[in-house]
Amino acid sequence: MVQQLLQALHALPDWNALCAALRRNEPVGVSGAAQINRSHLIAALQQELRRPALIVCQDEMAARRLQEELKAFLNEEYPLLPSRDLTFYAASAISRGWEQRRLKLLYALLTAPTTVITTWEALCLRTMPPELLRACALTVTPDAPITPEELIFRLTQSGYSRCTLVEGVGQFAVRGGIVDVYSPAHEQPVRIEFFGDEIDAMGFFDPVSQRRVENAERAVLLPVAETLPRLHPQGTEGLADELRGLIARQRRRRAPNEALIKTLTEDAEALESGVSFSAADRYMALIYPEFACAADYLPADAPVYFCDHGNLRRSAYRFTEEEGMQLDSLLQSGLLCGELCEFSGGWEDICDRLRGHGAVFLDSFLAAAYPRSLEPRLLVNVTAKQLPSYGGNLDAAVTDLSFYQKNDFASLVLCGNRRRGEILAQMLREKGLSAFLAFPLEKLPRAGQILLTDGALPFGMEYPDLHLAVLTEGQLIAPQQPKTRRRKAKASNRQKLDSFADLSPGDLIVHEYHGIGRYVGMEQMKIDGAVKDYVKIAYQGSDVLYVPATQLDLISKYIGGGEETAVRLNKLGGDTWEKTKTRAKAAAKELAIDLIKLYAERKRRMGFAFAADSPWQAEFEQNFPYAETDDQLRCIEEIKTDMEAPQPMDRLLCGDVGFGKTEVALRAAMKAILDGKQVAILVPTTVLAQQHYTTAVNRFRGFPVQIGVLSRFCTPAQVKKNMADLRAGTLDLIVGTHKLLQKDVQFHDLGLLIVDEEQRFGVTHKEKLKELSRGVDVLTLSATPIPRTLNMALSGIRDMSTIEEPPHDRYPVQTFVLEYAEPVLMDAIRRELERGGQVYFLHNRVESIEQCAARIKKAFPDVEVGVAHGKMGEEGLSDVMQRMAEGEIRILVCTTIIETGIDIPNVNTLIIEDADKLGLAQLHQIRGRVGRSSRHAFAYLTFRRGKVLTEVAEKRLNAIRDYAEFGSGFKIAMRDLEIRGAGSLLGAAQSGHMISIGYDLYLKLLEEAVLEERGEKPVEEVACTADLDVTANIDKSYVSSGEQRMDLYRRMAAIRSQEDADELLDEMVDRYGDLPRGAMNLIDIALLRARAAASGVSDISQKGRTLCFTLAGFDFNAIGALCAKQEYQKRLFLSPKADKPTLTYNLAAKENALHAAQTIIRDYAAVRGGDAFGHGES
Repeated sequence: MVQQLLQALHALPDWNALCAALRRNEPVGVSGAAQINRSHLIAALQQELRRPALIVCQDEMAARRLQEELKAFLNEEYPLLPSRDLTFYAASAISRGWEQRRLKLLYALLTAPTTVITTWEALCLRTMPPELLRACALTVTPDAPITPEELIFRLTQSGYSRCTLVEGVGQFAVRGGIVDVYSPAHEQPVRIEFFGDEIDAMGFFDPVSQRRVENAERAVLLPVAETLPRLHPQGTEGLADELRGLIARQRRRRAPNEALIKTLTEDAEALESGVSFSAADRYMALIYPEFACAADYLPADAPVYFCDHGNLRRSAYRFTEEEGMQLDSLLQSGLLCGELCEFSGGWEDICDRLRGHGAVFLDSFLAAAYPRSLEPRLLVNVTAKQLPSYGGNLDAAVTDLSFYQKNDFASLVLCGNRRRGEILAQMLREKGLSAFLAFPLEKLPRAGQILLTDGALPFGMEYPDLHLAVLTEGQLIAPQQPKTRRRKAKASNRQKLDSFADLSPGDLIVHEYHGIGRYVGMEQMKIDGAVKDYVKIAYQGSDVLYVPATQLDLISKYIGGGEETAVRLNKLGGDTWEKTKTRAKAAAKELAIDLIKLYAERKRRMGFAFAADSPWQAEFEQNFPYAETDDQLRCIEEIKTDMEAPQPMDRLLCGDVGFGKTEVALRAAMKAILDGKQVAILVPTTVLAQQHYTTAVNRFRGFPVQIGVLSRFCTPAQVKKNMADLRAGTLDLIVGTHKLLQKDVQFHDLGLLIVDEEQRFGVTHKEKLKELSRGVDVLTLSATPIPRTLNMALSGIRDMSTIEEPPHDRYPVQTFVLEYAEPVLMDAIRRELERGGQVYFLHNRVESIEQCAARIKKAFPDVEVGVAHGKMGEEGLSDVMQRMAEGEIRILVCTTIIETGIDIPNVNTLIIEDADKLGLAQLHQIRGRVGRSSRHAFAYLTFRRGKVLTEVAEKRLNAIRDYAEFGSGFKIAMRDLEIRGAGSLLGAAQSGHMISIGYDLYLKLLEEAVLEERGEKPVEEVACTADLDVTANIDKSYVSSGEQRMDLYRRMAAIRSQEDADELLDEMVDRYGDLPRGAMNLIDIALLRARAAASGVSDISQKGRTLCFTLAGFDFNAIGALCAKQEYQKRLFLSPKADKPTLTYNLAAKENALHAAQTIIRDYAAVRGGDAFGHGES
């Protein structure tokens, strides 16, 4: 289809002249082309010329639209060069997502020229000169002549931050001869291994698991920001000198600008002391004396297309004017120096830079004026029309087609896929029009002929000169490229132990046998010539416990119900801990009994078994315009399996806001509707009802599905009609608030009930819900993330599906962490309002929220400011959110209530006061409320000026900075959310017990209680401790970071099989290089403990040259058989003095204790029958 449509334009009268002019790099003016015709023309020219090009649009929306249309014509997606906001305010941390996308694309333009779509703003912004970017970019290959020291120096010069673990773009870590780097040029970080001073191997790795995923032949390390003070011709010292010169000049003035002098002095001092500062953009003109912009990166023969040139020129002038106003206010506040204000080029300047390139000015009407330096040599007029898509309205299509057939037009109809084509052909025949199916399209229709084919465009086109008309169904069917998804690496047993990676001195810790203590640190001790590591834990009073690093599986980080709950340390040797544990165990058992009762009752009922998927279902799913995540697909599969079973479904679907739960629910709804059943979607608020209704209407467009809504906003007449239609069975899907639960609502044949945010309904509503859902399939949606671990503990009681993977290609949110400064924030609000957007201002104290709103209202008197907090009534809150969603309220001052709020794509600036009081998890979730459309979104996380921060807040603020700048600390955030999720799922009573013994241990008890109630025996694990005189430690020179060493100890202690050991060994070699002897011994001891435990040995210890094996039970035959073996005679005995059966073994003079213990355990397992892991000889 695409090929023929592009070639059709070759018949235009001026086509050859147009191509010839562009080949000679001459400017051309084209008039008469509307939006879709412009895209068509650009696609045809690009295919003809086969050169990289630059396509300029007036704003991001136009750029994205063009990107979509060109993708439909050319089957390839041209990248978009985004604009960025220059940073003139001092902030503690700034995310550079947009900047890094720009650098990646600009570098691609330099090295592998490609066609790029951009906006005027992105094109005219000042940036790093091309030759400097080329010099800064470091290409690393396995044979590159570079030493580790040189590499580290180059990375620091390019603005990278050194850290212990690489999680985000712009970080690097060094461990021995291994350097990990996350460059803006690549999707994943790269691991570079040195052998001496040469690169030995390279590979990309997954930042979550830190494991290598593929080998790399080359990696490009780009600078991490567009403005780097070190790139000043004389380095940072040169820049500091120039600032001192500016200060001196300012002081000589009659009226010096004191605010400016203060800014310049602070920045000069920061440069001289080597502190990085975020507002380097202020001095762009000094760092890069030569002005450069994206236009300078174009290859010499690249044509430039100016889309909608008239509007483009207007928006260029408007941008210059707006920028001027912003710079004025910055000059007045002393943040900028007047002579350094050239941050972008004007319309004529940039066009002047493009002189010598072929240029095409595309306009709907002939333009009155063109840039002086690009006056067109040729003016072409194209007679073309853009047609509205008929969007499923077939009558409109029939009327148009009969007109075209009468007038001898060749008509081509794009109808998405073959089935729709067949339906349309049938309808046309009924109206007396003959149409032919052409799948695939070989050639264009003849005059008077109608052809139906696949494909989709957002609009139709008509070319009177060519007698050609193209009709389309529009955005109903997104062009079906195979949806690309990134595969996720499988989660290893690491997930279970995540809670340990972030342990630092002073944290609370739970020992399974001794209770809650405080972690002091890791200590190395030398005992009998062997060096070992111990974890020191302080208990109540002056009690201290040393736990060998080989037994870290007995301790876990204490995670309770949040920060406010005070926790008491336990006393060593008392019975308080045992009592607390027993109480929690009883509570967990009670919970398990209740849940199991519920489950059994549900299983006894019979429901409706839905049929397997039909072609309609497949088509409905095909129409989803985005790539599904793996999690979404898994959940959809689980739900369909439940629906096809005869028992009624009762499934809980959890996932963060915006992770695609609604799509999963609508697919289930479609399945029920196709089987002739009705579907009800029950939501807690009117606003959500409207939102779900709109989504459903859009999603079911083109399918014969009747949809209604019941809420406060319906008129009595609408309510009455919907009720009647429900009774009669003509309404397939109803979305409603608790109005759906009223007695007078009767369904004809309800098959599926979808409940959104169940936790927000009251008890009486829940009772009515039970009535309604008897025998009906129920799907409950929840945005509270239910932790995976809790899910496992409850598995087999309630069916849960969780979506943990965010949708791909969410746009980065530009995040700033800064001291609270009113002018900065007011400026941020003003800019959002000027571009027609809305703002969330988060003030988390209900008592002063009204004053805060009044302060903002005073600054913006003409703007509607709303207030939302949890103490308002449901109706009041609902009204505010509805007005916000409709765009009436422009600034919403609110508490954290927006966390679980609704989707408002137009809110793209978020300001949070006292961000240091919120957990990472909450910040992560709240930040997810903006950046939900393709527009740039901003988040300002502020803390109080000059406030002396507590240690906890300081720690948290640092975590927030890292999170904002690199997106690191994500796992901690998720963990944090788990706890909050667990609290809300289990209810208050259970949460109390969870706090008393810590989350991890509570889960373990709950899991055991569930198994017991179901009549399955929990596996009784014999724990074995081992203390041998061999050096067993991870040396600081091998792993320097304390947290990472702790994490490795913890995971070693958890080894239970040879596979576990091999996996950890592989990972350690990959991340840190070859293991030293002490670390190898640790893994061997962990395996020995696991094998010994499986054979019924509870302790292995060494006293001088004697090994003692304490047995959990007395197996006379096995002990006799072992002692009788030739090699053990006179060396292995059953000790008579010990209170538990104990074997003692005398070591020979040079015998290795570890090897001897391994051999004895293997032989003991063999005489007991089967090896330690129950599979024959080991």
